Amino acid sequence: MLKFNEHTRTLQRDEHLFELHEPEQPEYYDDVFPPGRVPKIVFNQRHVPMKPPEQIWITDTTFRDGQQAMPPMKPEQIVHLYDLLHQLGGEGGLIRQSEFFLYHERDRKAIEGCLALGHKYPEVTAWIRAHPKDFQLVKDMGLEETGILTSVSDYHIFHKWPGSHRREAIERYLAIVKEALSAGIRCRCHFEDLTRADFYGFVVPFAIELRKLSEESGMPIRIRACDTMGYGVPYPGASLPRSVPGIIYGLNYHAGIPCELLEWHGHNDFHKALVNSVTAWLYGCAGVNATLLGVGERTGNAPIEALVLEYLALRGDDPTVNTEAITEIAHYFRKELGHQIPQQQPFVGSRFNTTLAGIHADALAKDNRIYTIFDTQAVLGVAPGIRITDKSGRAGVAYWTNLNLELEGEERIKKDHPGVVETVQQIAEQYETGRVTVMSHEEMAQLIIRYIPELAEKAGALLS
Repeated sequence: MLKFNEHTRTLQRDEHLFELHEPEQPEYYDDVFPPGRVPKIVFNQRHVPMKPPEQIWITDTTFRDGQQAMPPMKPEQIVHLYDLLHQLGGEGGLIRQSEFFLYHERDRKAIEGCLALGHKYPEVTAWIRAHPKDFQLVKDMGLEETGILTSVSDYHIFHKWPGSHRREAIERYLAIVKEALSAGIRCRCHFEDLTRADFYGFVVPFAIELRKLSEESGMPIRIRACDTMGYGVPYPGASLPRSVPGIIYGLNYHAGIPCELLEWHGHNDFHKALVNSVTAWLYGCAGVNATLLGVGERTGNAPIEALVLEYLALRGDDPTVNTEAITEIAHYFRKELGHQIPQQQPFVGSRFNTTLAGIHADALAKDNRIYTIFDTQAVLGVAPGIRITDKSGRAGVAYWTNLNLELEGEERIKKDHPGVVETVQQIAEQYETGRVTVMSHEEMAQLIIRYIPELAEKAGALLS
């Protein structure tokens, strides 16, 4: 059957072409995911149009997926981070939702604390398995939306429930969705392992059933496209099931799921969590699910802080978004949670905008724009820094001194200052005799006190 698409102003075939396929044997795509070898990226040269939604946003899973990769947080710690998420996302709701487990008393206590703050955004939502007992937890908490685990690959359907088939899986999923809708609770169906699933033989038919159920009930049903193993690729012309553009286009065009009811959830196993998330935005997915600092199962998820900055790069400035909260969040993870952030992790690592090279320091002293990605002081509240080694030279020592002693104007030390020359010589001698570690702030302060005595008082403050 043909129908006229009001959006594209063209005729298209109706959804009857996408019926559930019940195979005699599970579809594992062994040619794409060959046992014992690196997964393959296949191309069919089918290019789909880039169509960003009118609005795009971020959803948070730090307190669900993120908590699977680190020691359990205390309820008060979760509440504090949730409040920082609110500050980061702003009143406009760039960070629209935050999801939680419900299985332990500490989870429920954390939810109560977050709700007590009274923030409109992020909305507190739940995550459950497709099981009536789990759904009871959602009702008991009085939440308005829950995510439901609805695995879609044959790896899951045929092995999580031995003896099951695709039709049984769909019926099991639809039963819990109907129960939620009857209780007035919005559903978010998590299409787990989508990048290894039979897209046209299971994913699209299942999505169509959900769309029909949504239309009948008058309640939205969101679909979260889960790249559970990080297999998704952003490349134009890549084949399903790994193509991120193809997945988003197919759910929107073939299954008829509106952009605002699509959400992407990606993992970083192949270093593609962030680029796949942004690709999902660009091809019609309104929501992207991520975690603070990218913490998450195995290699983690897309980092919320990176998506916030990517959003601002794509859509322009938002005065309600507080990007300096990113630095506060990183500080809290380090100091309060004992989380080790890689020093060079973008935006949040202790050395993300720090150089060790003297030639770079020399350029920074002349104009910060030469070797900084943007004004990190204005955006994140973190000034460009330098760590001193044998590669830093006179320019590096001068820059370190001016930066850490907060010298301005005529006070600033130049690289040909005799004290700077002597300090560099003392540092060089240490490395020539076998030193391999970076000079500490304390060591640098002591050298400044000794060789640039007019700055002794200011340098001494660094030691107190």
